Amino acid sequence: MRLTFLEPLYKQPGPYASVYLDTSRDTLAGDPDTAIGLRWRHLRDTLLAEGADLDSVTAAAGTVGNDADVPGTHGQALFTAHGRLALLDELPAPPARDTAHFGSLPDTMPLITQHAPEIPYLAVHVHYSGPHSTGAGGTVRIEAEAGVWPLTKVRPGHRLHEEVPVTDWLNAAGVIGRELEGHARRIDAEAVVVAGDVWARGILVRRLPVSLRRQVTSVEGTGDSQPGRALLEQPLEDLLDRRIAAHDRALLDGFLAGRARGGATAEGLAAAVSALQRGRVQALFLNDHPESSLRLWVGPEPGQLALTEEELRAYGVRDIHEERADAALARALVGTRAELVVVPEGRLRLSEGVGVLLRYADPVPDA
Repeated sequence: MRLTFLEPLYKQPGPYASVYLDTSRDTLAGDPDTAIGLRWRHLRDTLLAEGADLDSVTAAAGTVGNDADVPGTHGQALFTAHGRLALLDELPAPPARDTAHFGSLPDTMPLITQHAPEIPYLAVHVHYSGPHSTGAGGTVRIEAEAGVWPLTKVRPGHRLHEEVPVTDWLNAAGVIGRELEGHARRIDAEAVVVAGDVWARGILVRRLPVSLRRQVTSVEGTGDSQPGRALLEQPLEDLLDRRIAAHDRALLDGFLAGRARGGATAEGLAAAVSALQRGRVQALFLNDHPESSLRLWVGPEPGQLALTEEELRAYGVRDIHEERADAALARALVGTRAELVVVPEGRLRLSEGVGVLLRYADPVPDA
């Protein structure tokens, strides 16, 4: 997964206030805004106790809970610095718990892992409830969405709406199929999910261009969705849960091949830190992001991170302090334009939960 969406955040100087908050309203009894406000006050107190400046806390307070138009379960990740909002992102799922942190680095790893797996997809629902005959009355209605999973849960993708008389369905299905192919091609869709009336959707699928038809998964499910939520959200959840995007899968294949032949790979936190110091990491693989109890020593630059303070001082770095390992790794990945791949442990167990695919292997010494 490319992390370019975080580059504007790291271009702003810290320290940063980082806030993760469940802002779902559908699941809260009583007045949800009051409940969200109460939980925010606990986070505000945490930020102030950690030394956050009042201006940055005030900037966060002005943003918390401003997503009342987003339905369903979700959350907010927001970052402020020097009294200004530095980044705001809607979370496709609520955070495991509400958290707040103030420090020299933003706490971005929970946000990064919520962006995964970033799979481009096309969802199609065929609405029809009449007799299964093109000589019957009534209409066939098509609703389609091109999006990126799971972000489309809270950021609706491009929607397509078509409605045709059932008497024209045999011909119209071919035209609509070519239109759907165009949408799928534009986002390089990796999955095409089709639901709805079995007879009507069957005609559509058979008339899709061959390249698109090979990607189709037909599912049961309703196309009815709340405004602002992904079309066919639950079938997509069932299909794409724990899947890895094609781009990330190619990186993982490269890692596995390199590991098998002793190539440009390494495992463990120490090896990952060493490779990031030298800007050699093409992709970092995580079974899960390191727990906050793990610490690294960091300097002002992204590649200035180490397991010990002495190591950084040996490199001539003077402005040194301890940081959470996940925050230090995230900054190093963004700063060195490396990628991140979240890999389920059941698929691949990494030493200490961390592995790296290097941009180049160490040269083999002369015999």
